[in-house]
Amino acid sequence: MTNTISGQKMIKNSKIGVVTAKFNSEVTDKLEAGALATLRELGCSESNIVAVKVPGAFEIPLAVQALLSGGCDAVVALGAVIRGDTSHYDYVCNAVERGCSELQLKYHKPVAFGVLTTDTDEQALDRAGGKHGNKGAEAAQVAIEMVNLLIQIGMDRV
Repeated sequence: MTNTISGQKMIKNSKIGVVTAKFNSEVTDKLEAGALATLRELGCSESNIVAVKVPGAFEIPLAVQALLSGGCDAVVALGAVIRGDTSHYDYVCNAVERGCSELQLKYHKPVAFGVLTTDTDEQALDRAGGKHGNKGAEAAQVAIEMVNLLIQIGMDRV
């Protein structure tokens, strides 16, 4: 019989960071509210949540690194990059994704990617509490599930 390990969606005294980009705040404030509400619902105490605001999405990986090196067990990365008329969108999206991916592997800790990369403001709002749910809340759930999964695997001792 296969031994299947699956992370639980309840928190166990974990310190969780939430990094939110201020740019496109009409979207990112809703993502952050969803993430924070979900962390509280899952049992995370206020004293174990570290919320950080950065200017834009490009700055997210540096703040994530600071939180991981400062003792957070996981970080939820939140932002909204909305396509414009230039290639700037592509560079920002790629840099943020690459930075967050590399950091979770370097620190052996989850970085839940709640950075929206959309073509329009409407698409972003639909994913920040609109008709497609709140991706900030979903990212918070992913962070907790992954922390618990890594504990079960024994990776929390790395």
